[in-house]
Amino acid sequence: MPNKQIKEENNYFPESVRTRNVFRNLILHLHPVKVRRASLKFTHTFGLGGMVALLFVLQVFTGLILRFVYLPVVDHAYESILQINQSVFFGQFIRNIHHWSGMLMVILTFLHLLRVFYTEAFHSPRRSNWVIGVVLFILVIFSNFSGYLLPWDQLSFWAVTVMTSMLEYIPWAGGWLAQLIRGGSDVGPVTLLNFFTFHTALLPMSVVILMAFHFWKVRKAGGVVIPGGKANPDKEYINTVPHLVLKELVVALVLVGTILLMSVFFNAPLLEKANPALSPNPAKAPWYFLGIQELLMHFHPFFAAILIPLLFVGMLFWLPYSRFDKMSLGIWFVSEKGRKLCLRVLLFTIVVVPILVLSNEFIPDMIGSASGWKAMVLEGLVPFLIILVVLWVWVIILYKKKKYSKNEIVQAVFTFLVISYLTLMIIGIWFRGEGMALMWPWKV
Repeated sequence: MPNKQIKEENNYFPESVRTRNVFRNLILHLHPVKVRRASLKFTHTFGLGGMVALLFVLQVFTGLILRFVYLPVVDHAYESILQINQSVFFGQFIRNIHHWSGMLMVILTFLHLLRVFYTEAFHSPRRSNWVIGVVLFILVIFSNFSGYLLPWDQLSFWAVTVMTSMLEYIPWAGGWLAQLIRGGSDVGPVTLLNFFTFHTALLPMSVVILMAFHFWKVRKAGGVVIPGGKANPDKEYINTVPHLVLKELVVALVLVGTILLMSVFFNAPLLEKANPALSPNPAKAPWYFLGIQELLMHFHPFFAAILIPLLFVGMLFWLPYSRFDKMSLGIWFVSEKGRKLCLRVLLFTIVVVPILVLSNEFIPDMIGSASGWKAMVLEGLVPFLIILVVLWVWVIILYKKKKYSKNEIVQAVFTFLVISYLTLMIIGIWFRGEGMALMWPWKV
């Protein structure tokens, strides 16, 4: 009876009012009714999480349109992309939006992770949400990677071939896992169907579920982290609608405008149709995996493609459950001292990593033609342990002699690892030419 009465009362409201109420309820499902005025400062969030969510919506919307034409069959996949580009009304434009929103989604998710890390918004009560965020970042990367193969051109075919071959370096299970993902010993029709299924069903469904839970956890924790937490004197609360929503709308419009401009002036890449018998020179992995491919040129494959990436991801999962000296919630780089340390580490890394790459390129191979376990020890374990020892000594000096806090040291080590990877990625993108030889970008 009460439900019937409510329904009858709602019918008295005009349709526009009811629609507005539904929209308002949706917003308040994602946000609290009121938020602290201090949380609206752009530097506390940059709107990165909301931008990633909007890009995901663009991905889903444009992907559904493309599915009406695309055929996930080896004999027709490339031709269907050509049909989208040449025959479908605004087909090239829609594909461009899908492509560039996917690229930006990877970048903005990464920047969002950096913001959360450097403002230490991963401490309790946000521990589990940090883990969810890391899983979402991994899912976003693999969502992009699973769509990489779908055009079935030379670029996508050989990029996926390079990446799936790296799985074979996993001891014991590597060959089986690579065959499971490829659906055989080589990239072929089953691989295309597998990637299409992951890209259009399994991964998007996982992202939707985790993203909804992620936003709910942010709301449950009280919104974005504000410097000073409870000690912050600015405790004024204001209505989410319209103050927060208007800011989000402006950010959304700027983002959509940027995507549209990029889609007008830059077409999504498409090379000639995939030819398994003709490998391009060089055959490169997708740009976000090129750091790993570059690392393969200096380390044993098991360490470069498997162990080091897994250790880094494991560190991200361990991070919120480690005991820190203090809780610097919302404060960038913990302190001014920590900010200067991270800046010095950044400058040091972008100088030293290229020097090490060059030295490895031009110094004669001292190991020779080692193979098997001998190669794993000499080309993998030994240099890996040397790096670990150097890092450990550096950490001890920072903690014991320089009197840096654990918070500042963790951020410095994280900065070193991230900048090292980005530097290797840049080298792989712009400084590796034929035969993966080092050369200037204008000669690549």
